[in-house]
Amino acid sequence: MLEFFVLVAVVLAGLVAAPVLFILGTVVLVRSSSDAGPSGGLRGVALLSAGGAAAAYLWGALHLLGAVLTTDDSGTDAFPIQPCREGGMARAETVVDHSVSFLPLRFTCELRAGGGYTVAVPGYVNPAVGVLGLAAVACGILAGAAGERSDRKRSPAP
Repeated sequence: MLEFFVLVAVVLAGLVAAPVLFILGTVVLVRSSSDAGPSGGLRGVALLSAGGAAAAYLWGALHLLGAVLTTDDSGTDAFPIQPCREGGMARAETVVDHSVSFLPLRFTCELRAGGGYTVAVPGYVNPAVGVLGLAAVACGILAGAAGERSDRKRSPAP
């Protein structure tokens, strides 16, 4: 049940963070077009990359939330749990438990014989979050370095 509340909080945060980061990134890019230095453009790209990472994570969290919502169903069609049926009924009948991971986003169906398989979250989500997140960090670091370098050039030496 805790997984559900955490996922709802993550989805709500993502619904706010992704658009805000996209808007801020766009504003910074537009304003930096008149600036001679590269730091403003890099800051804008960093914010847009962070917005993309937040949007990709949100997309995966929505898939994960859907899977978690269907695991608590009860009744005649409750076993095997619905998300684990994506791996085929033969394999789903050997599922004994499931687990949810938030980093990386993953819904794992655990098998009786050991091991497990992942379902629900599209395979492209975690790599997209990783690449966009790294791009945001790299551009942010480069923007800071470029801004510091341009500040040194502008200030006169004592």
